[in-house]
Amino acid sequence: MTGAARAIPRSILYTPALSLEQVVKAWSYDADVHLIDLEDSVPPAGKPAARTVCRAALEKTPRPGRVAVRMNELGSLAGVHDVLMLTDSPVRPGIVMMTMVTSADEVDLLRRMLASGGAFPEIYVTVETVEAVTRIDSIARSADGLVLGSADLAATLGVDISWEAMLAARQAMAMSCARYGTACVDTANFRLAEPAVLAEETTRARALGFHGKATVHPGELDVINRLLRPRPDELGLARRVVEAVAAADGGIAVLEGNMVGPPFARLARTTVAREDAWTSRFGREGGTA
Repeated sequence: MTGAARAIPRSILYTPALSLEQVVKAWSYDADVHLIDLEDSVPPAGKPAARTVCRAALEKTPRPGRVAVRMNELGSLAGVHDVLMLTDSPVRPGIVMMTMVTSADEVDLLRRMLASGGAFPEIYVTVETVEAVTRIDSIARSADGLVLGSADLAATLGVDISWEAMLAARQAMAMSCARYGTACVDTANFRLAEPAVLAEETTRARALGFHGKATVHPGELDVINRLLRPRPDELGLARRVVEAVAAADGGIAVLEGNMVGPPFARLARTTVAREDAWTSRFGREGGTA
């Protein structure tokens, strides 16, 4: 990872743009990012009304930088209308999430389209096509964040949404996101009646190098936030590692009975920078959306 650390959301709560009251109510929940969904959760006939809801919600939010909008596929007429709404709106979201992406060219095109209308959001990509997985490196380079879309990907592969079936895609995402400093966000949990599944999946995703997790249910936020948000003990250890290696002139040091050297210091510096960036943008003092 190069350059300044990106402020990466640890929890993204999806709310369908079916009701302005429903979208506004979602802001009371403790999510880093509140996503207004114009895609799968909205039936085709309801797309125009959903855009009206989305625009009204954007105009109501006190913190648009912590609001995301998931648009329809860029190559569809619905997607074009979504772009027009986003550029026409006097208030723009901090993140626009793309769907059904197959190449980095689509990311670059959307960025240019939005910029031509004076909108400069972060662009996140839902990784849900085989093409996106096989071209993950170039997409991670072009995008600001990747979010695993397990439902569509599993349907294309003809498999269940299991850890084993999604493991290759998760590993590919984690590697490419680490290379470019791109946000790496895990898929939503679809087994809502089994809270133990959420905790296990979140823990395993974090172990692979994922930074955040999406959810469609506010009741899951406590678990996701607890497992993925910065922990004081982890941050404290990282800072001590950095200090110990610096005191050893960049060589090998011993800290609390463990040998630490330059690779450990590099990981610790990344951890500190990323968590400080998170705190600056999403910490409690930042308020809600």
